Amino acid sequence: MTQQISGLFKNLATALLIVLSLTSFAQEISSDPAIIAEGEALFKANCQACHRVKQKLIGPALAGVYDRAPSMDWIKNFVRNSSKVIASGDEYANKIYEENGKTLMTSFTSFTDDQIMAIMAYTKAEAEKPEEVPAVAAGGDSGTGSGVPTTYLNAILVGMVVILVLLLVILGLIINALKRYLDQKDLSEEDKEVVHSPFSIGSIVQSPGFIFLVVFLVASISFKTVIDGLFTIGVQQGYAPKQPIAFSHKIHAGQYEIDCKYCHTGVMKGRSANIPSPNICMNCHTQIRKGTITGESEIAKIVAAVENNKPIEWVRIHNLPDLAYFNHAQHVNVAGVECQTCHGPIEEMDVVKQYSLLTMGWCIDCHRKTYVNTKGNAYYDNLLELHNNKAMKVEDIGGLECAKCHY
Repeated sequence: MTQQISGLFKNLATALLIVLSLTSFAQEISSDPAIIAEGEALFKANCQACHRVKQKLIGPALAGVYDRAPSMDWIKNFVRNSSKVIASGDEYANKIYEENGKTLMTSFTSFTDDQIMAIMAYTKAEAEKPEEVPAVAAGGDSGTGSGVPTTYLNAILVGMVVILVLLLVILGLIINALKRYLDQKDLSEEDKEVVHSPFSIGSIVQSPGFIFLVVFLVASISFKTVIDGLFTIGVQQGYAPKQPIAFSHKIHAGQYEIDCKYCHTGVMKGRSANIPSPNICMNCHTQIRKGTITGESEIAKIVAAVENNKPIEWVRIHNLPDLAYFNHAQHVNVAGVECQTCHGPIEEMDVVKQYSLLTMGWCIDCHRKTYVNTKGNAYYDNLLELHNNKAMKVEDIGGLECAKCHY
């Protein structure tokens, strides 16, 4: 009996230790909004290409991973080098490897413990959010966006034409009424000739006033056309060349919500955003060999480029002249400018085009309107003090100086 009681206490103690360990494991994950926000940025830039929080994508859904994994240290080791953990014979790592088609996770050796914990904090916060029920638009028609529907525009145009015709009819009636009124007066022969003077299209066309008006309009339109043509020299807005591989941003950035910074790795670090190498593509396409639109043909070109060690000859779309300096890291990493600000709704484009003008005037206009993001950046402390801690626009800190872009 004593042994049974002793065994029962041991089992209870073991269960208590397991509960306490799981509780402390969950408590490690922060609920601080700042840490969750940091985790969201890291997740979207690095993890979202292969993972979702509540559903499986290429890799497993991450909701509850902090409960399923053996320990938080295990998660950190797996994130930094999954292949090493799998090769060690770890049972849980090999189970995940087999369940996900033997797809190796990209190694994030540069991630710190705090960064991994921030991602866990974001994952936990997202997992605990209730499911959103999509609202159904009344009448079953969601419309075409925030603009005025084409039907209404046509109705407005027809209404304006009707109003114009009515005004002409009223004007004609007024002229006839005036003529009848003047006929009742004792007018001289000269005045009668003026009142009842005949006119025709030919006489109007041959009149000096009409000829001057036509010449002035033609000259004005020609002059404006020439000026507009001169201003568009070197401007490639709308340029959308055919690429060697039919890559769709609408599928990758739109449907699968892959963060721009995952592929364009230089955007946070330097001047150029970088065109992603085929190796980045193969992080996903080692397993995904059939495209949503083009089937296997386009992905096969990427595979061939990797196997033959040949670069993909992408056609450059956004190309500033050599005399202009632009730094992506300054705008994206420091100023916090979204990619869509300059490149438009890239997540809706099957074929990418140059969305903005990218002219000097366009850049200057932005510097005149945009406020400097000084929050949490000690670099701007002295400038804020000089401006009496008031909000500063880019032009206030030298954003219009020639040497900023033409040094």
